[in-house]
Amino acid sequence: MSQKFGSRMVEDIPRAEKSLIGKLSAFTAPELADGAPIYNAMDYHIKPMVTTQKIVGPAVTLRLTLGDSLLVTKALSMAKPGDILVIDGRGSGNNALWGDHRSQVAKMRGLAGVVMDGAFRDIESNELIGFPIYARALTCGTSTKNWFGEINVPICCGGVVVNPGDIVVGDRNGVVVVPLQFAEQIIAGAQDKQEKMRKVEKEVEETGKVIPDNYAAQLAKLGY
Repeated sequence: MSQKFGSRMVEDIPRAEKSLIGKLSAFTAPELADGAPIYNAMDYHIKPMVTTQKIVGPAVTLRLTLGDSLLVTKALSMAKPGDILVIDGRGSGNNALWGDHRSQVAKMRGLAGVVMDGAFRDIESNELIGFPIYARALTCGTSTKNWFGEINVPICCGGVVVNPGDIVVGDRNGVVVVPLQFAEQIIAGAQDKQEKMRKVEKEVEETGKVIPDNYAAQLAKLGY
């Protein structure tokens, strides 16, 4: 590990067991967002841009110098099959951090997807490759490839802190981050929300109520 701030790089990160990845894969991003006690969904602008394939996997994190993407290639070389590369691009849509060549490499190495708080390009060839890209923007502009970055350190992507090894779940609804140490707690919360919603659906179906009991109580409390 390099300890110099601005060029830190961590090789070994914690990764969830396949059984835990399987559990999380059974839920949608909204269900897991509901299961978390605090809001842990990325900004709504970050959405699937290439394929609508659901992605679930450990985060390999990357912090870049604004406007530069040199370290993307290094991060790709360090990622393992099933990983999701999560890139802090500072929300800029002016320069591409990713293109078709990087999709080809990522697919070849067996990554599950890439999530970036930034932009990518080469939409047509990326669609042919079929590697899942979740991004803030699409642009024709390139980036420089000259400057420092950091790999597998805590980053911010879409307004959410992402630590290396956190589990990223993305689908057509957006992206949610599940901290590895709290994954079981969030799964339990998602299951609890599912059960409550099933009860509400059953109540509506059986009684024809427009406003289920749980909403009615809160509305009455507020004076409606």
